[in-house]
Amino acid sequence: MRVQLPLINAVHGRSALTCRFRCGDACSQPAPNTSANPYVGDVIAAALSRRSVMRAAAVVTVAAAAGTAVAVPDAEAAPKKGTPHGKGARGLRFAPVAPNTADTVTVPAGYAQNVVVRWGEPILRGAPAFDPERQTAAAQAGQFGYNNDFLALLPLPGERGRQVLVANHEYTDEVLMFRGYDAANPTREQVEIAWAAHGLGVVVVEENKRNGALTLVPRHPLNRRVTATTEFRLTGPAGSDLLKTSADPTGRKVLGTLNNCSGGTTPWGTTLHGEENFNQYFANASRATDKRYGIGTGASERKWERFDRRFDVAQEPNEPHRFGYVVELDPYDPSATPRKHTALGRFKHEGATVRLTHDGRPVVYSGDDERFDYFYKFVGSKRMRKGGGRAVREHNLSLLDEGTLYVARLTGDSPALEIDGTGKLPADGEFDGGGEWIPLATATAKGAVSHVESMTADEVFVFTRLAGDKVGATKMDRPEDIEPNPRTGKVYVALTNNTNRGVGANAPADEANPRNANKHGHVLELTERWNRADSTDFGWTLFLVAGDPEDPATYFAGFPKDHVSPISCPDNVAFDPHGNLWISTDGNQLGSHDGLFGVATRGERRGELKQFLTVPTGAETCGPLVQDRRVLVAVQHPGEINGATVEQPASTWPDGPGKIVRPAVVAVWRKDGTDIGV
Repeated sequence: MRVQLPLINAVHGRSALTCRFRCGDACSQPAPNTSANPYVGDVIAAALSRRSVMRAAAVVTVAAAAGTAVAVPDAEAAPKKGTPHGKGARGLRFAPVAPNTADTVTVPAGYAQNVVVRWGEPILRGAPAFDPERQTAAAQAGQFGYNNDFLALLPLPGERGRQVLVANHEYTDEVLMFRGYDAANPTREQVEIAWAAHGLGVVVVEENKRNGALTLVPRHPLNRRVTATTEFRLTGPAGSDLLKTSADPTGRKVLGTLNNCSGGTTPWGTTLHGEENFNQYFANASRATDKRYGIGTGASERKWERFDRRFDVAQEPNEPHRFGYVVELDPYDPSATPRKHTALGRFKHEGATVRLTHDGRPVVYSGDDERFDYFYKFVGSKRMRKGGGRAVREHNLSLLDEGTLYVARLTGDSPALEIDGTGKLPADGEFDGGGEWIPLATATAKGAVSHVESMTADEVFVFTRLAGDKVGATKMDRPEDIEPNPRTGKVYVALTNNTNRGVGANAPADEANPRNANKHGHVLELTERWNRADSTDFGWTLFLVAGDPEDPATYFAGFPKDHVSPISCPDNVAFDPHGNLWISTDGNQLGSHDGLFGVATRGERRGELKQFLTVPTGAETCGPLVQDRRVLVAVQHPGEINGATVEQPASTWPDGPGKIVRPAVVAVWRKDGTDIGV
């Protein structure tokens, strides 16, 4: 039985409230990319290959012979006797949660959960207990921020059973934070609370050995809040005239970080955070470069420009140029000034994930979360050093300041005329292609060099989207999280959706999503030449085309579709210790709540996808972390449904009726204390 989510914006599957506060209603605006570059649907050379069909048939035969086909029971159904944790790939042996619209976090049978930390909980010394009726900016600056997204868990040497949790606080939902909020006339106090609720949070958590729960350690010396008014360093090719403002004539420091979506951890022990929809905070833009980044010509949604001139582009034209970067934070040093790495380019970074080259140099992958925009990688020129001394630490913190920034161009091997939008196989029956990383600019200690004709290096690093336009990068369907598999080196690109496909003059459906509108999204799998992270060539294959498995246009790496969970709108991804890919969703178009899914990437069960949990009404599943014995998710914007307010909430999660709805981090573990999914 299909259920329908209430009050959803039919244009793109999110509530209009989400569109207002998360991305400035970007999906209802014309796509900023008006270049003539090829759309991914014009160059992906595939439909379901004969090889994939044969592989799927082989899997069915093997599964039938072994008795290992996976059923999809109800969320609360107990596994059959003799198979207490369900069957499937190692790490995915749990009874899948059924799609649902419950206003709670639903987990598999045999699993338990707890809320680790909520919006407003005091984490710094002297911060008061949360009181939704008596909020202040000073209190919020010492409390856990709003709308947690990316999560990282780092070891804490010397403190047994404790870890360091780092979280992004992407944006604020003022109508769900403040009673009687007037969107046309916010008060200064409300605006300053919102500034303090944005940014990053660092908090030490402690494991309960008896039941697997994680709990907050308040007032720990490492606990920290970074907000929209914290000082940052602009590093790498910074200091140009494009970055200077009246408050900062050096072009090398900026206050705050905004709209931090996903991120990553580094091999040298820091965290990376992608500034995504920063455009929505700025008002009164007029230049073509601002338009390419989606910055509006009128007032902003939150009206911050009324209280700080730097958000008024007419008064401070360069201030937007200081947002849209990858932020690096040292969570082990609360006094360290966080950095914005200009060498990684300026665009709507969904996140930033790292692996090392064969000789120890960092490579960072990042998607630009916009319809018809691109995905990128940065290859550093300096090697990481091992050790824990201050000199080593300072060296490693400079690794992302020097190197080359690239953008992806995909090519295919079937004529475009063979792609008719129905999912029909092209003549060669192939479902793969090739691609190249096109260099945009190189930053060195002595300066920077542009590889883009008619653009300076400073322009490339500030107007990276325009550089991608000029070199003919491939237009994609909202490239979001990009993660290399730590076991295989293959790189996975989550492409959430693009409902503009086939609308008006936009590119029509293609064989990777053989429908007239890509409302469910897909996942691409890239293999770089010789599996070297610094290679400039790669091959690609379709790994997953999301949607209802009963839809013939969907595809699950060749795995039998009657044995997988339905999935829609892949967003953030992560890997478990077994090499399985875990996918969180944003904007489910199948009538159920968003969730977290695990899928095997190797072996006979490659493509076996199972739903692990669902989140409450109006919420998005963010930040997934999958450890041996624990899964963490950030439940973002619960209750974010059209018309919802503090007075009329759409959700009562996590504290029940009569309590204000609060974004929070949730931990999930096996009740028997053993490893996840084994």
